[in-house]
Amino acid sequence: MERNYTFTVPEVKTKQRIDKYISNFIENASRTKVKKAIDLGYVTVNGDPVKSNYIVKPEDEIEIELEYPEKQDILPEDIPLEIVFEDEYLMIINKPAGMVVHPAYKNYTGTLVNAILYYAEKQKGSLSNLNGFERAGIVHRLDKDTSGLIVIAKDEETHRKLSEQFFHHTIEREYVAIIWGKLKKKKGEISNRLGRDKRDRKKVTVLKEGETAGKTAVTNYEVISEYDFLSLIKLNLKTGRTHQIRVHMADKGHPVFGDETYGGREPHSVNLTSNMKARIRNLLEKIDRQALHARVLGFVHPATGEKIRFESEIPVDMKQILESINS
Repeated sequence: MERNYTFTVPEVKTKQRIDKYISNFIENASRTKVKKAIDLGYVTVNGDPVKSNYIVKPEDEIEIELEYPEKQDILPEDIPLEIVFEDEYLMIINKPAGMVVHPAYKNYTGTLVNAILYYAEKQKGSLSNLNGFERAGIVHRLDKDTSGLIVIAKDEETHRKLSEQFFHHTIEREYVAIIWGKLKKKKGEISNRLGRDKRDRKKVTVLKEGETAGKTAVTNYEVISEYDFLSLIKLNLKTGRTHQIRVHMADKGHPVFGDETYGGREPHSVNLTSNMKARIRNLLEKIDRQALHARVLGFVHPATGEKIRFESEIPVDMKQILESINS
C-alpha cells in the first residue's frame, strides 16, 4: 500500500463522514486505521487537519498519510529547549528554525516532540494525549524553518480549551518577517482563499475568485522598517492556514526573504544594480530559511482565566540580515 494519497472529492449525493469516505476510497484501509490517522493529524482537507466527523464536500482536496510512526519509533531525545514559560498546565517554547514540530515518515528524530518527551520524562511531568502520544501536547504548528513561540498543553482539559481559542481565532499571534521590496500600502489586510497547488501538492496557492475549494485566510500586516530592497514587517493572523503568511506575501509580489518554496531566494519588486546583486548574494548566504519568526503569542490561560502574553526576540540570523543591510 502506498504511504500517501491525494485526491479531490467529486459530486457527492449523500452526506458522508470523512473517516467512512476514506475507508471506502482506499482498499484495505480499515475505518479504525483511518480514524487514528485523522486523530493524529495525518489527514488534511484543503491543507488543514480535520476531525473524523467532518462531512466531505465537492471539490475538497484530501491528503492522507496512513503509515504514521508507531510509538516505538518516537523516542525521547535530549535536545535543548528554550522554555519561555511553564506552570502545571502548559509550557511556552521558543522553537528554533530548522526543527520539525511533529514526527513523520522518514523524520522520526530530532523533532520538537522528541525533545518534549525527554523533558517531561526527566521532570516526571505529564503531557496531553488528546491527539495521541505523537502530538506530545502540541496545540498548534509552526513550519520547520519558521522560528518562534509555540504552546504545549500538559493535560487534556488545557489542550481542549486552548484548541477552542485557536479554532475561534481569539489567540493573539504576531509574526515578524523580512520581505523583498517595499509595500505600496504600509498597513493593510490580505483576505482570500488558499488551497493546495494542483501542480505541486507540497505548496499552497491563492485560489481564483469564484473557486469554492480551500479556506478563507486573513492576514493583517504593517511595515516596521524599510531598507534599500527589503522591508521588515509585522503580521497578525486572523486565521492560521498552512503557509499562510508565506503565500500571502508571495502573491503580493513581496515573498519572505530566503523562502525557497515561494520564490524568496530571488529578488522581487526591486530594481537591481550590480552592487545590489553582490549585497544580495552576501545576505542570502547568512540565512538558509525563510526570514519569518512567530514573535508574540497571547491567550486566556485555560485554568486561571487570566490573559497572558509572551514575546520573543528576533533570532540571530534575521538580526544579521537587518544589521548587514543597514550598514
